[in-house]
Amino acid sequence: MLTVTTVNVNGLRAAAKKGFVEWLAATEADVVCLQEVRAELAQLPEGVGAPEGWHTVHAPAAAKGRAGVSVYSRHTPERIQIGFGGHGVPGAEEFDASGRYAEIDLPGVTVASLYLPSGEVGTERQDEKERFMAAFLPYLQGLKARAAADGREVVVCGDWNIAHQEADLKNWKANRKSSGFLPEERTWLTRVLDEAAYVDVVRSLHPDVEGPYSWWSYRGRAFDNDSGWRIDYQMATPGLAGRAVKAWVERAATHAERWSDHAPVTVVYER
Repeated sequence: MLTVTTVNVNGLRAAAKKGFVEWLAATEADVVCLQEVRAELAQLPEGVGAPEGWHTVHAPAAAKGRAGVSVYSRHTPERIQIGFGGHGVPGAEEFDASGRYAEIDLPGVTVASLYLPSGEVGTERQDEKERFMAAFLPYLQGLKARAAADGREVVVCGDWNIAHQEADLKNWKANRKSSGFLPEERTWLTRVLDEAAYVDVVRSLHPDVEGPYSWWSYRGRAFDNDSGWRIDYQMATPGLAGRAVKAWVERAATHAERWSDHAPVTVVYER
């Protein structure tokens, strides 16, 4: 089995003080992808940045205190890549130092951690998100083709910051003009599934349910009311997705036990 977990930690230093360390010690995952780490390796305690038993890859953002992705693997990576420039994709180099993408090769599979920009309608943040999406889709297509040529599968894990369908957020009617549920964003995610031919693994295993949500605002009683968004995905090539046997969101038992506003999303794949 290959067990992969992805979670936006909402600041790894803060999460480490609230339960991440204990969670990592208890997880059975073989690979853990983190987003919004918001720290460089030197700023992390050794047991967090380089815990025993894990090989870690950190891709901090050039802008201090922002973004940042990491990949923790129990097995030594065969290859490491930060960013997705250098593959002939126009615009990709803009994001090489933005702390938004890292990938590793393990035997037979490439695992990537993605933190897609969150965006905000009518601002530069939304323009950045659109530029990222424009560059990232052709990269995903090329990644899949290169992996297939090498006999490899791919899974891109992370905070994609887009709820794809109405079933992916509780209050969808009020968010039709909000970043994260805009028609053009949802259409782009459909292209990831149709044109690039990736599979939304959690949805494939849970086709007829609301959610399962992976992010809840800290405001109000969103968590207690399960008024959330499903924006954390594992997007896999069809061969790997077809070997997924179990997927779930590791939702905390209570609001007080949360160590992030996101919850880990875990998938078990047969080798």
